[in-house]
Amino acid sequence: MGMLFGFAPWIVYWVLVGNVPFEIAVAVALLIALAVFAVGRAADKPGRTIEIAAVATFSVLTVLTFALSEQVIARWIQPLSNAGILLGALAGLLSGKPFVREFAAAEQPPYVVKTELFARMTALLTWLWVAAFAGMTLSSVIPPIVLRDATILDTKTPLSFICYWVVPFSLLGLAALASRLLSDRMLAGVGDAVRETSFVAYDEATIDELYYLAQEHANREVGPGKEAYNVKVGGMGTPLTGDESRKSWPSTYKVRDKKH
Repeated sequence: MGMLFGFAPWIVYWVLVGNVPFEIAVAVALLIALAVFAVGRAADKPGRTIEIAAVATFSVLTVLTFALSEQVIARWIQPLSNAGILLGALAGLLSGKPFVREFAAAEQPPYVVKTELFARMTALLTWLWVAAFAGMTLSSVIPPIVLRDATILDTKTPLSFICYWVVPFSLLGLAALASRLLSDRMLAGVGDAVRETSFVAYDEATIDELYYLAQEHANREVGPGKEAYNVKVGGMGTPLTGDESRKSWPSTYKVRDKKH
């Protein structure tokens, strides 16, 4: 549900833009984008890049829609909106905050989020969406470049409706389908994934004490019905700031169903 919430402004825009005046479509999408952003901040969630991109994109489109002629907007509004979501997704990925990871992390327990598999798969899924958004942008920019009278409302010229609508939304559907398949694969393999964490122990703790503390800490993280196994402790702890008698020790573990 997290991604659906984040995509809400775009979904509303895509539904309205071909059916109501452009001014209304972008204004409503902007209001939804502001509402989504405000709800996220009120819930004390980090600013998701795709939500910020929606506010920025529909702010710009609202200004352009009221400033430019309807003919110009009808030619360029679709490629501009597609470019907005593409830039937002790409910016998040390049800044180390893939939007798929931001949404998925809110719906998964901490021990799943800390796995290398989770990081790898969410980065892959974000690249998948970036590729889809890039394809949508490239397709929708063809009609206004090739045809003098191109418009997103044209249902008689194949180049217009295929490049403005058919290809972009086919790519969107394929990205959603692939995301579901890859997500299922990720969740199926998360039980065998190595998870990283850290725990605190006194500097003079023996190796047996370290492994005991690591095991207890891991079991607390995995929660009821699960147990940690294959627990390993890193070779060097980091002294705590202001308390050098204790160290933070890195450790890894795997998770399985608890035996009764």
